Amino acid sequence: MAKEIKTIGVLTSGGDAPGMNAAIRAVVRTAIARGVKVKGIKKGYQGLLNEEISDMEARHVSDMIQLGGTVLGTARCMEFMTPEGQQKGADICREYGIDGIVVIGGDGTYRGAQKLSALGINTIAIPGTIDLDIACTDYTIGFDTAVNTAMQAIDKVKDTSASHERCSIIEVMGRDAGYIALWCGIANGAEDILIPEKYDYNEQSIINSIINNRRRGKTHHLIINAEGIGHSTSMAKRIEAATGIETRATILGYMQRGGTPTAKDRYFASIMGAYAVDIMLAGKTNRTVGYRHGEFVDYDIDEALQMKKEIDPYQYEVSSLLSI
Repeated sequence: MAKEIKTIGVLTSGGDAPGMNAAIRAVVRTAIARGVKVKGIKKGYQGLLNEEISDMEARHVSDMIQLGGTVLGTARCMEFMTPEGQQKGADICREYGIDGIVVIGGDGTYRGAQKLSALGINTIAIPGTIDLDIACTDYTIGFDTAVNTAMQAIDKVKDTSASHERCSIIEVMGRDAGYIALWCGIANGAEDILIPEKYDYNEQSIINSIINNRRRGKTHHLIINAEGIGHSTSMAKRIEAATGIETRATILGYMQRGGTPTAKDRYFASIMGAYAVDIMLAGKTNRTVGYRHGEFVDYDIDEALQMKKEIDPYQYEVSSLLSI
């Protein structure tokens, strides 16, 4: 028989994502509504090991759903990657009477939850990452805000760049996944989209495209470059040298992580937070919440971490068709 859950912890780990606060709020208020106590854990797994743990009441999550970032703070923790650190974390949970933990973050956060579950601590994970790179879910908290933030910034750069008839390389976040770049490339009308999953590093083809487009009367060329490709500044110098066309690089950076979360991120985070609590109280552990085919679902974390996510080939084909 599953152990009765009387107290749960909640933490955010890894990179912050807009909407995490909405998820925290939903976890706290759903748990309290179900008669369960909640403890907030500051600074992710590092805060767990440092025992930065405090009680949370419904009032503690008032007026925060509209805030970017995470009020619990986040950090990366090398110690928790070791068996000793993981055992210490499980022992601290028991010391504080924490029967289960809801963790909000990406793959690294999931791996931490997986280890705690193996040590007897009920764990449920919620996908919070702007990269949309968790394979078991069609949606991750923070992506919608990040891609809209990037889109709006690119529009502004494009306005001034078009006025000067420049080539623009705009670098967006996405070290291993090109979803932000793909979405912005289509939404901003880019001529080229460079993403880790598809880029063949044939820079000459980009140069040829810029020259051919200029001959056809196109006065501006927009390249969206994912962080995983990088080197935007040096690429701009090479393109300018080869084409004679003024080329500027703009790196959007961490602005994409911040800002007021969109309605979609607030909504999805709220439902996922409540769902995480309810499946834990139903006796589930080592699960991750997801959204697939229009429904909120949950998967075994072991299974989820083995899944691979790829760029939809048709969507990428469309991005090329629309750039002509």
